[in-house]
Amino acid sequence: MWNYPVDLAEDTNATILVAFPDFPEAHTFGDDREEALMRAIDALETVLEDYVDGQRDLPRPSAAAGRPTVTPSAQVCIKLDVHAAMRSGRVGKAELARRLGWPLAQVNRLLTLRHATRMDLMEAALAALGKRLEITVRDAA
Repeated sequence: MWNYPVDLAEDTNATILVAFPDFPEAHTFGDDREEALMRAIDALETVLEDYVDGQRDLPRPSAAAGRPTVTPSAQVCIKLDVHAAMRSGRVGKAELARRLGWPLAQVNRLLTLRHATRMDLMEAALAALGKRLEITVRDAA
């Protein structure tokens, strides 16, 4: 669900520039395609963190239309799902903390994308928002 397309372009200094159609403020580069796509994941997580910290709605990924895509880590994706459920349900951090019986600081840590969070805590947050986690494993392409 959080699989975002990227545009790759050669720069004048022989690096590969990465742009995100869904996040005009996010850019990165790499020495080659592989490095550019690896750095794109970090750039994506950084811009998504800014959206979560600012309590803004996350743009849904646009169609890939033949472009390569990048996806945040699985844990970040779950945290994005918690954030999206909070936004759609109009549930603030304090309300989620109340529903869970947690201190507000724990909810803040859960929503910090780069903070390692136990799976059971993320599942509890989703359940408090009327959601449940389903995981699917597929063959690699």
